[in-house]
Amino acid sequence: MEGAKDTSPRIGRRIDFEFRNRLNTFAEGFRHNYCYQCGACVADCPAAAYAPPFNPRLIMLKAILGFRDELIRPDSEIWNCTNCYTCSERCPQDVRPIDVIIAMKNMCVDEDQAPPLVIATSGAVVETGITTRITPLVAKRREQFGLKPLGDVPAHEIKKLLEVKPE
Repeated sequence: MEGAKDTSPRIGRRIDFEFRNRLNTFAEGFRHNYCYQCGACVADCPAAAYAPPFNPRLIMLKAILGFRDELIRPDSEIWNCTNCYTCSERCPQDVRPIDVIIAMKNMCVDEDQAPPLVIATSGAVVETGITTRITPLVAKRREQFGLKPLGDVPAHEIKKLLEVKPE
């Protein structure tokens, strides 16, 4: 396809075992080690169908090969994942590609490589307990649809949960 960006891993690079070892330290990040590249994760993936070049199989391959510079950055394809868990349901090896992708997203945040919108949304949750502002229009629409008014979110409880405890 003319003009399409080639997102396949480059041949002739060394495997970055340091990246792979670090990924193993994040919750469920170790699962990339079990992927044998069958491609079952791509078959029903909505992001692969509607947001190419997203491809969970290629993301797993890049993780296996340690392509840190392609995965851990604000514009990485991992941010196109919808977190639908379809890949995990389809995987015959129980690799759970979504869990590996979430581990890489956490790695991005840990290394200040998350997109600005993710940082802003996360900050809003910590400060207010919700991802968006509740405007008078939202309250009016909820009333029109017979929904209960939104109460105050206990943001102080979220902050308490996120407090770093001294070791």
